[in-house]
Amino acid sequence: MGEVLTTMKIMPDSPDIDLEAIKETIKSSMPEGAEIHDIAEEPIAFGLVAIILNFITEDGEGGSEAVEEMVQAIEGVASIEITGVGRLM
Repeated sequence: MGEVLTTMKIMPDSPDIDLEAIKETIKSSMPEGAEIHDIAEEPIAFGLVAIILNFITEDGEGGSEAVEEMVQAIEGVASIEITGVGRLM
């Protein structure tokens, strides 16, 4: 089985949310079998900034579900969206 790179867009509740606190929580709470590849910020509009999380998991059923559940449970996160999935060679 190979590895999969997943890109997730994380939208905060408001422009006033501390994005650094969310990023630190993600870094310290990654589930076993998932590894952060990159975390970036993407300006959206009116001061709202999304977090773009790229992470690597094993290719298999439910590979990103644990990460999705962990991120959705973080205080200050309004929504998440998987924007890309690709196999690593």
